[in-house]
Amino acid sequence: MPTALITGITGQDGAYLSQLLLSKGYRVVGLLRRSASADVIGERLRWLGIIDDVEMVDGNMTDLSSLIRIIDSVSPDEVYNLAAQSFVAASWQQPLLTGQVTGMGAANLLEAVRIAQPSARYYQASSSEMFGLIQEPVQSERTPFYPRSPYAVAKLYAHWMTVNYRESFGLHTSSGILFNHESPLRGIEFVTRKVTDGVARIKLGLAKTLSLGNLEATRDWGHARDYVRAMWLMLQQEIPDDYVIATGRTTSIRQLCSIAFSYVGLDYEEYITTSKNFFRPAEVEVLLGDASKAQEKLGWTATTSLEDMIGEMVDADLTRHRKRLG
Repeated sequence: MPTALITGITGQDGAYLSQLLLSKGYRVVGLLRRSASADVIGERLRWLGIIDDVEMVDGNMTDLSSLIRIIDSVSPDEVYNLAAQSFVAASWQQPLLTGQVTGMGAANLLEAVRIAQPSARYYQASSSEMFGLIQEPVQSERTPFYPRSPYAVAKLYAHWMTVNYRESFGLHTSSGILFNHESPLRGIEFVTRKVTDGVARIKLGLAKTLSLGNLEATRDWGHARDYVRAMWLMLQQEIPDDYVIATGRTTSIRQLCSIAFSYVGLDYEEYITTSKNFFRPAEVEVLLGDASKAQEKLGWTATTSLEDMIGEMVDADLTRHRKRLG
């Protein structure tokens, strides 16, 4: 039975990755940052019905000693670093925290692996946000980076440290440059979930409008279930490497709203308002990924369409609100 250690296990990707690894017979151990909200922190694992199937260990990405202790005691075969302050908008308000957790946290974990379990295979969750002010119309592993937020800058540091530990110490470290990926487990602060939750509220008469920011920003959106499969595939390769994971289709937030509202028979134009409060200080206007390397070397392709994913998310939010209404 192989053992996997997952940081960020209580997030969207951590929950889906846990589900995948459990289905493959792994022992799954999750790093848990203790907080006052411990009673609800495992809600995504509970939603998938696997909360009792994973082990939790106390630790913190900013505390190297805790990471060394955990790696030493767990002896993982695979380490997946999904932990981050991952909300881009918040990174302008908390740039130092974002740097410490998202950037230095990855360096701490890499160092803990090097010291305590150098044979382990390591996955780093890199981000398409690192491309930022895009230097090419379609972004691949060869596209230059131009980060446009403290979050993206921190992710870029973590990305290059992952490459450096591979080249300096011979560790099996790979990065997945993942484009936007969503699901019913996405946090409510992210625009896709904000839209699907808003659609559910409006459909059920709980709200009359939905306020958003830049409707013309476009993203390459896929389903988190597909993307965690790519993470696992990377660590099954004999030679570690970095891969763009994307659908190759870009959609504007306006189009996303149209799809989501149409799913419940509504016209988005009757309900959407815009507010400057939701615009970024430095906007990333377009992201569109080229995942041909992952398709060729990993045999990976996205299997869930944007329309199916949005429908799944709207249905889940309708279910949530109906339960609250009793």
